[in-house]
Amino acid sequence: MKRIISLVFLMLGGAMSAFAAETPEIDSGATAWMITSTALVLLMVPGLAMFYGGLVRSKNVLGTMMHSFAAMGVMSVLWVVVSYSMCFGDNVLGGWIGWNSDYLFLKGIDDSIMSGGVPEYVFSMFQGKFAIITPALIAGAFAERVSFKGYIIFIAAWGLLIYNPLCHWVWAEDGFLFNLGAKGAIDFAGGTVVHISAGVSGLVAAIYLGARRGYPHRQMRPNNLVMTLMGGGLLWVGWFGFNAGSSISSGLGTAQALTATQVAAAMGAITWMIIEGLLHGKATALGFVSGVLAGLVAVTPAAGVVQPAGAMALGMIASICCYYAIVIKNKLGYDDSLDAFGIHGLGGIIGAIALTFFIRESWMNEAAELAGGSWSMWQQLGVQVLAVVIAIAYAVVGTLILVFLIDKIFGFKSTPEEEMQGLDHAYHGERGYGMLNPN
Repeated sequence: MKRIISLVFLMLGGAMSAFAAETPEIDSGATAWMITSTALVLLMVPGLAMFYGGLVRSKNVLGTMMHSFAAMGVMSVLWVVVSYSMCFGDNVLGGWIGWNSDYLFLKGIDDSIMSGGVPEYVFSMFQGKFAIITPALIAGAFAERVSFKGYIIFIAAWGLLIYNPLCHWVWAEDGFLFNLGAKGAIDFAGGTVVHISAGVSGLVAAIYLGARRGYPHRQMRPNNLVMTLMGGGLLWVGWFGFNAGSSISSGLGTAQALTATQVAAAMGAITWMIIEGLLHGKATALGFVSGVLAGLVAVTPAAGVVQPAGAMALGMIASICCYYAIVIKNKLGYDDSLDAFGIHGLGGIIGAIALTFFIRESWMNEAAELAGGSWSMWQQLGVQVLAVVIAIAYAVVGTLILVFLIDKIFGFKSTPEEEMQGLDHAYHGERGYGMLNPN
């Protein structure tokens, strides 16, 4: 009898062990870091609001900041209702988008723990913050001349039809760019999904809407560079969650991405100051923070695959290219108000392509093994270029269609009277600086 009882307990113990092996346990360290990263990425949104808000004229400061804050509301609701399913669900419509009805309202992940020991709720909320900040970045391209109603409709439609498919292609396990080549198109934290798509879409919208009233003959000075500098600082801090959090873990890969983020930002800032010092004899605060952003954007797709020296090189290259992109913009005369394309679009393109020349040897060895014996830097370069071209083409065509339809149906560009009055009063009935002259 004792032997029978012992055998029963052994069988029960084996069954329980098998069940435990199939059900991942929560990794408290990884989960704590991912919750922190989620908060850091959300912190970037008010940081962006401050950065953009300080660069516009005083009559538009609240209206411009509201573009970022409104995205926090609109995109959060869409993410929970349907966007998470569209981004990380199974392939439908030939792989154009994902879909999983269990993800609608996140109803199917209530008890879900991912293989890395992180609750799926945390992963979903982390990814949702990327969906918030991406359309908010676009707003910098057409600041001071877009109707608030048109903007809200635009970011909702853009998120559903442009961002969600790109996210699915690049980051979902069955996305075609995720599986392109040996190890897929490299976009560790959003160079393609976030910055290229936002920068290119912003450029398309800015050109379609036309320039601000009086541009470029009338000077349009920033109203508060102190606020812009502080906003840039918050973006730098929040970017550690943006990049290091994209490891979806708390380990070696997290530390590597965090380090790459810091040194790329620093090198971008130093490079921009050197350029200004050599050309103009002065290093500006706006130039410093612009260099920081150029470095951060460029290292975003690369943070998980490059060493510090490579990250510094990317920061320097991006800073030089973004500086001269803004110079060229001024000569060409198109009105990308706050240089959304010049910093985010171009910086993302540079990072996504140039990272190929700085990839860790261990990553290339893994790619070669998966490819059946060999995988060269040039093959990966082809994958990166193809992914960038696809992202640009899709963003250009999709955004042009959306902007055209929204403008014709709802109205997208501010009227001359509203633009003269200022976004703050015209759309919100408020003024950012009390009784100060809004002009």
